[in-house]
Amino acid sequence: MSTELTEEPTRPDRLLTLPGVYAPQHDTRLLMTALDREDVRPGADVLDLGTGSGALALHAARLGARVTAVDIARRAVLTARLNALLHRRRVTVQRSDLLSALPGRSYDLVICNPPYVPSPIGRLPGHGSARAWDAGYDGRAVLDRVCVAAPAALRPGGLLLMVHSGLCDSDTTLRRLSDAGLDARVSERARVPLGPVLRSRLRWLRESGLVGRNEASEELVVIRAEHP
Repeated sequence: MSTELTEEPTRPDRLLTLPGVYAPQHDTRLLMTALDREDVRPGADVLDLGTGSGALALHAARLGARVTAVDIARRAVLTARLNALLHRRRVTVQRSDLLSALPGRSYDLVICNPPYVPSPIGRLPGHGSARAWDAGYDGRAVLDRVCVAAPAALRPGGLLLMVHSGLCDSDTTLRRLSDAGLDARVSERARVPLGPVLRSRLRWLRESGLVGRNEASEELVVIRAEHP
């Protein structure tokens, strides 16, 4: 399914975003759309990996889910907690590097908007705003870790919804999730204008062959992977 996204997301309204925390953008909105298409039942256990501002966690809580949200950045954890308080949503927010703080826990639904922007700097940034989007030369440094970790967090019949750029090779994501035993497919697609981060490194992206000479947009995809 393809969607055209040309405006900034408007849900949830009036989100607080502290400096250095990823603000909701096109990818957030596309993942919200995918979430709305699922039958999220009241009381379902949902995990938001890399919650950032908490936008997706709050959206799942609005649907009646019991939500746990994690992020490796302390400022993101604070932001998500503040937004849950301001919006009067029950969301448990913890600091965690993916699932490291949640050993043995499993969920009905895992949602994830990970860092996925290709970067001319191969290593992951240890701090600062770039930590929310930079993900190594091919943009897969965090994606590949999610593909390995997420299946163990899904209950039988559980579902992973993850968004990332088509620049990161969605076929690789599908293959790795399938190899892990999940039934994986692309459920949503959208063309969006190149954002400020991609525009700032456009020359490098073109020289690397990731972006065409005249391209001014990128494709976003939502990967839907179900535990049998």
